[in-house]
Amino acid sequence: MRPPSPVLPNPIRPAFTEGSTPGSMIINIGPSHPATHGTIQIVAEISGERVIRSDVHCGYLHRGFEKECEAHNWHNLIPYTDRLNYCSGLINNFAYCEAVEKLMAIEVPRRAVLLRTLLSEYSRIADHLTCVAAALMELGAMTAFLYLITLRDWIYEHLADLTGARLTHSYGRIGGLARDLPEGWLTRLSWVLDQMDTYLGRVHGLVDRNRIFIDRMRDIAVLTPAEAIHWGYTGPVLRSTGAPRDLRKDTPYLAYGELDFEVPVGIKGDNYDRYYVRMCEMDESAHLIRQCVARLEPGPVMVDDPRCALPDKARVYSEIESLINHFKLVVDGPQVPPGEVYSAQEGPNGELGFYIVSVGGGTPWKIHVRAPSFVHVGGMSKMLDGYQLADIVPTFGSVNMIGGECDR
Repeated sequence: MRPPSPVLPNPIRPAFTEGSTPGSMIINIGPSHPATHGTIQIVAEISGERVIRSDVHCGYLHRGFEKECEAHNWHNLIPYTDRLNYCSGLINNFAYCEAVEKLMAIEVPRRAVLLRTLLSEYSRIADHLTCVAAALMELGAMTAFLYLITLRDWIYEHLADLTGARLTHSYGRIGGLARDLPEGWLTRLSWVLDQMDTYLGRVHGLVDRNRIFIDRMRDIAVLTPAEAIHWGYTGPVLRSTGAPRDLRKDTPYLAYGELDFEVPVGIKGDNYDRYYVRMCEMDESAHLIRQCVARLEPGPVMVDDPRCALPDKARVYSEIESLINHFKLVVDGPQVPPGEVYSAQEGPNGELGFYIVSVGGGTPWKIHVRAPSFVHVGGMSKMLDGYQLADIVPTFGSVNMIGGECDR
């Protein structure tokens, strides 16, 4: 008789199913819960209202971005990057394109570099507005939420005028940008930034010294710089602890090396500092955008390189060489030489890196995304344990986990 098959543990089983303290209770939050901002499961042991220990599980969304990249050409992957952190899709576009450009030794035109910098900061503002607005709304600050979401919607409409979409822009191109700015776009940009100054000032006045807000946020989910570095945290979560780590300053890319800006940092590494760092970063982003506008000069936004740039349509209709070039780029995509590269940019949530391996040809051998949300989820229990059950919601909101890049 065949022996019975061994009982294998469930791979998605929570790390604990029994309480460690007499009278404690195991509760489950998510993966379908309105306050988790995505498909995240939090298993928590509570004693009264106190969280004794917690275990945070991701993996319920699992978009399969990295594996899907192996079956499509280099250009066709650009729309997939929009779906990573969909609150700031342009930064995903530019970070991926920059990695491929390094492998191909392509130098992006000056105007495209400045526009990428400008649009990256515009996306950073939109992302921070979404994060802070959602966190304030979950604490009951509906007026501040409406101010911030109004701003964000103006930015989304403005980006839609440029790219054709509110979220999934697909505006980056290997070698530059899809198109130049439409007429009047910079005038509208100036108006939005002026409105931003006004509306952010109102939010500061409403919540910065609000006793309810301070009691819910100050000294909650405290991280030290050593703890944040140990868990691999980057971005506002790391800077809230007082560590001034920012790739735009430490390893300048695009036009950041020639621009003047400060890196806001916190003092305690708690929920309040994470809120305030993001608010200050929006002011710095507006300052960076204005500097980019002042430096803009007429010029091409796409490199003149037949390896990645589509030829002009007039030439496609009149020259066989241009017709063949156009056909090959559309069907096979750019031919990227063999090699590997890691390229990182400062995303709204932290270090967004693309590790790319090419064996030559029109499709990648391997693409891996260093997604900040995935790293932050890995150490989130450190920020939940020991605090109140009600603190889970504002703490989770302050981390700003985006499911699309977490379960990529």
